Formats: sequence, structure tokens, C-alpha cells
Amino acid sequence: MTLSPTPAPSRWQATDGRGHSVHHLRATCRACSQSTLHRVLSLGAQPLANAFLRAPTDASQEARFPLDLYFCTTCSLVQLADVIDPEVLFAEYIYVTGTSSTIAAHNKEYARTVHDRLQLGREDLVVEVASNDGSLLGCFKEFGGRILGVEPARNIAALAESRGIPTVNRFFDERAGSELRASHGKARAVIGNNVLAHVDDTQGFLRGAATLIDDDGAVIVEVPYAREMLLGTEYDTIYHEHLCYFSVTSLAHLAETVGLAVDDVQEVRVHGGSIRVWFRKRSTHGARALEMMAEEASNGLSTLTAWEGFARRASEHRRALRMMLEELHGRGKVVAGYGAPAKGNTMLNYCGIDPTLVPYTVDRNPLKVGTYTPGMHIPVLDVKTLLERSPDYVLILAWNFADEIMEQQQAYRDRGGRFIVPIPTPRIV
Repeated sequence: MTLSPTPAPSRWQATDGRGHSVHHLRATCRACSQSTLHRVLSLGAQPLANAFLRAPTDASQEARFPLDLYFCTTCSLVQLADVIDPEVLFAEYIYVTGTSSTIAAHNKEYARTVHDRLQLGREDLVVEVASNDGSLLGCFKEFGGRILGVEPARNIAALAESRGIPTVNRFFDERAGSELRASHGKARAVIGNNVLAHVDDTQGFLRGAATLIDDDGAVIVEVPYAREMLLGTEYDTIYHEHLCYFSVTSLAHLAETVGLAVDDVQEVRVHGGSIRVWFRKRSTHGARALEMMAEEASNGLSTLTAWEGFARRASEHRRALRMMLEELHGRGKVVAGYGAPAKGNTMLNYCGIDPTLVPYTVDRNPLKVGTYTPGMHIPVLDVKTLLERSPDYVLILAWNFADEIMEQQQAYRDRGGRFIVPIPTPRIV
């Protein structure tokens, strides 16, 4: 049955310094272009998840936008309809990939896999879109081939260049694919790590990537897997930068619109469970892709009912986490946070967790230390604060790195400190 879009609630009319609107509501699906979007979850009006503050401010002065999740009943793509101008989201950025040992190990494996599978030579070009600080391309550089980063954030592109990673400071789209091919030649691999989900024009993005690769090349993307998000109630993965939440089924629909096929799919453990998808210039999807699409159909991932259940569990999680924190606070216990990830800000704002319940959080990213989290205005302090203040509990907001964090903070644990891992259900470790 075709469902018409759910009417949108009233929305903030935020503008930039020139009076231009920075927000609009999309009416059609990004994968199949149909108007069959059905709202399944509302996380309320939230600030931008990476809009950290240099000083606390009146909450009424902070721009907030609806954070609503929609399901397309035609192709099963889960997505946001509210779109924030990418210049606002990404022109200056605060997230860098080089601060996690988990990601560093992941990047080395990633580069080795692509190099071996494509049998890359020294003259072959590897392009990474949204290359951030160049951490992944640095691993390709060790093989001696040609590399090029495409990074829209001015400050992060400059950081990559300072590290010896050739980087073009621009957004990537269909036009960019043609222009980069003209200026740098064909690429054997175009890589996009956790960027396809950020793109409003997903079809144009993939067309640009397809234009840039040669006939035996591959477009390789990693995206958080919607199956893991659904099964793990990972609602904190939802924020305004993440416009899409992909299954293999929805990616196959998207690929078909631009003349690509899903050649292979690999499951990887990063970011709460992701998939690495290999697109090729072929007419049929690969065996593993077809197998995973059949699995998604059988386990209900591609149904509206499944995502309505996800919404109910998100509400239940909010209640359980608040009850745990309020009970600890009532007993006089101090609960600090660990990490200041974007996902953490979705959780903090949805659950209404302010400095009364979590007086501060700590982070290893120097760009975040000394700031305040958007919406809830929780101070972000240096990691060494944990040992200096020894809170009773630490709520791991960056729970997808929980094992790494707990290993790094063994000294805190030895002093009797305990951790709270919030996803999939709040639990004390």
C-alpha cells in the first residue's frame, strides 16, 4: 500500500547571515525518487550535533531543527526529510578520524583489502571523498600509489595537506566527478567512508563517483548498517548530518538508478556495525548482495512495522536511561561522560540529560576540549580529568568504542570506577 507523507510539524525558519534559509523539507525519497515517505520516529527539535559551543548560551538562542525519521515504502530507505545546508554543517568541522586506535587499525585493513583486491599499481589513482584528515589515504600512500582527497571542511582539508595528503577543498557531486577526472585522470577506486549517508543528492554523488572511475574500477563506500541500527535500537546514530540509513536493499535500488550494481558487501564492526559496499559498472548485483537482500526481506528489515517497533524501543530506552541516572544522582553518585560524539548529543538531547545528571564529559579530540555540548551545554574536558576527579560512574557516549575506552581507562577502573554502556540497553560494567 502506498502511504502519503506524514504532515510535517511547524519548523524553525533559520537563516544565515545573508538572510538565506539554511533548512528545507524534502518530499521525495533519495534512492527511488518516490513520494512514499512515512514518518516513524520523532526525536524532537534538536540542535546540530556538531555545533559545539565556546560558552553556554540561552537555549532559546540556539538553532534547533526537527529530527524526524522517515521510511520509504517503495524502496525501504530510512532517511531524514529535514535537510540543513551542507555549508552550515561541513564548511568548518570538528570531527577528525585520527584520534581513535580502533579506526587506525580499521584503516590499515581497509587499505590493504582494496589494494589487494584491485591489484593497484604505482600509477593507479585512489580518490577518497570526505577524506577528513587523510588518515585512510595515508595508509594507501604507504603502498606507493597516487592518492587524492576531496574534503569540504576548510580546516580539516588544511590539516590533511599539512600531513602530506594532496587534498581538494570542495564538496563532491556529479560535476566534481567529471572535473576531477579531467584534471587528475581516471581513478581505480573512489572511496567514501561514512559520507554517502550525509549526502542529500545521493544519486548525483554516485553518478559523480561512477564518472570518475575507469571501467574496471570500483566505488567503495562504508555506511552504518540499518540492520544493526534497528536490532540494537541505535537511535543515537540519527542526527542532521546523517540523512540516510542504508540497507543493502535500498543501496541496490540506488545503484540501479545510476547504472551501477552492488558487486559485493562486507560487514565490518566499526561505528556500531557497518557495511562496506563495492559498486561496479555492471548490470547485475553480486551473489553476496542478493543473499543479504533476501535476508533483509525475511527478517522484516524492509517493512514499516519493523521501524515502528524501533521507535517504541527508542522511547523505552529514554525512560530506562533517565531512571538509571536519576537513581544514581539521588544516591549522591557522580556520573561523568566519556566522549563528545555527535551521536552522544542526539542521546543527551532526546533524553534530556543535562549537567545536573552528567556534570561534564571528557574527550581526546583537542578541537572539542573546552567547548560545551550543543543543547544540553555539558562541558567537554580533557581525558585526564577522569583520574583527577574520579567520578563514581562514566557514561560512555561513544559506546561504539566502549572496549577501547575501557581498556585505555584501566587506571580509573582500578580505582573502583565503573562504566555505563547505554546501547542497546543501559547497563553498568
